[in-house]
Amino acid sequence: MNKKKRAEIFARLRNENPQPTTELRYGNPFQLLVAVALSAQSTDVGVNKATEKLFKKVKTPQAMLKLGEEGLKQHIKTIGLYNTKASNIIKTCKLLVEKHGGKVPEDRESLEALPGVGRKTANVILNTAFGHPTIAVDTHIFRVSNRTGIAPGKHVNEVERKLNKFVPDEFKQDAHHWLILHGRYTCIARKPRCGSCIIEDLCEYRDKTEN
Repeated sequence: MNKKKRAEIFARLRNENPQPTTELRYGNPFQLLVAVALSAQSTDVGVNKATEKLFKKVKTPQAMLKLGEEGLKQHIKTIGLYNTKASNIIKTCKLLVEKHGGKVPEDRESLEALPGVGRKTANVILNTAFGHPTIAVDTHIFRVSNRTGIAPGKHVNEVERKLNKFVPDEFKQDAHHWLILHGRYTCIARKPRCGSCIIEDLCEYRDKTEN
């Protein structure tokens, strides 16, 4: 995979979807933080169903603390690991109120200090809520990066490092969303839909399919 190929891949993805964004529904950075925390090992569709009523009631960390951990559980009990997620979200809300004036911080160190927030979640918040050119490597991005040859790596940190190195600057802001959507709907895990892929001729995957 060379520089010219990578640039063409992202140019095509941009042409198909000029303004990509997350499929999680949210109204402000705090709600996005909650949605991303809930999305671990869960689908965006499932998270959106759970947060539809929750986010009508809860728009701030203060409101979430008023709802309480048990109240939150009632909204999210359809989501996997909901007990742990509810506990972390309430702890996070306390820190947001105590240390950040009820606002979601815009720096990585502060974000990663929040309970249940790792590097991937921090990257999503920095990118989607605040417009930083970060790339969060989830299972979709890890698969697409390795399968296509865009940024192969044995672990997520290696893939993230290579993506930051190899993705042309003009595409970095939206690369995260393009790669997730491509992995979710075209370059799917079990059998990629190579026959209907707009970057098939640029991809270096050896076992391409016809569908």
